[in-house]
Amino acid sequence: MTKRALITGITGQDGSYLAEWLLSKDYKVFGLVRRLSKPNTDNIKGILDKVELVEGDLTDQSSLLHAVKQAEPDELYNLASQSFVKTSWTQPELTANITGVGALRVFEAARQACPLVRIYQASSSEMFGNMPGPQNEETPMHPRSPYGVAKLFAHRMAKVYRDSYGMFISCGILFNHESPRRGIEFVTRKIAHAVARIEGGKQDKLVLGDISAQRDWGYAPDYVKAMWLMLQHKNPEDFVIATGEQHSVSEFVVRAFEHVRLDWKDYVDVDKKYMRPAELYSLRGDAKKAKEKLGWTHEVGFEELVSAMVDSELREAGLAKY
Repeated sequence: MTKRALITGITGQDGSYLAEWLLSKDYKVFGLVRRLSKPNTDNIKGILDKVELVEGDLTDQSSLLHAVKQAEPDELYNLASQSFVKTSWTQPELTANITGVGALRVFEAARQACPLVRIYQASSSEMFGNMPGPQNEETPMHPRSPYGVAKLFAHRMAKVYRDSYGMFISCGILFNHESPRRGIEFVTRKIAHAVARIEGGKQDKLVLGDISAQRDWGYAPDYVKAMWLMLQHKNPEDFVIATGEQHSVSEFVVRAFEHVRLDWKDYVDVDKKYMRPAELYSLRGDAKKAKEKLGWTHEVGFEELVSAMVDSELREAGLAKY
């Protein structure tokens, strides 16, 4: 029989790639979307006729209950959140309500309407804070942002529902993963977008915050496959998903400008207003458990990722040679 899946956050980077992946596996895909005056469906425009959208909001319990009842999913992927870390300091209550308590509402809706559903909860490497790496499933968690705290609440609540009610909830502790569909406010997309505009003569400077921060960057389509694999596993467990490689923001900048044969030093300025109140300096994940138990490994490396993001922006800017 055809499997059914409900994705919260289907219009985001991860949700759109996951929907495409599930459709390739012949799933019936439902996507939870918020009511907006102007729908934000750019990321799923190629599959709009293949998915069924359901109105709902992570701040509204009744709408989540209705969505679960309508979709009757075999698998539920909770990807929706307020996911921009810097905004979590200016809107901490909103972040806690959507990213933290919102996940609790999803679990409760599933418990009431579809208790046998397999649930994927999107956890985050931001939960680790500045704990020494490489970070794995056993690394203590000390988040340094309202976003990280909200994600940790959801992560812990997933275990509570798993232990208390026997629900199948697996948490993917995903490290940074990027793509051309990344939101423009995120630093990787901001860099790629600026490089294309500078190459096209439409922008003079790129202004960034802390470029020394180091991250473990992967390719989003690789990571959504890991989400799916977690729900095919026999037991609900938590898994770190990462490349195991670490690169600084400055390395991303250098590679992006090199791709268009420009010297980044001529175009990049640093401004403290773009820095976080509390920075994470070094994240690098150890995905050994995922490789051993799920057979998962990343396919796209750092340089290929940067090139793909810059090329996408160049094409969008109408620079035909790219």
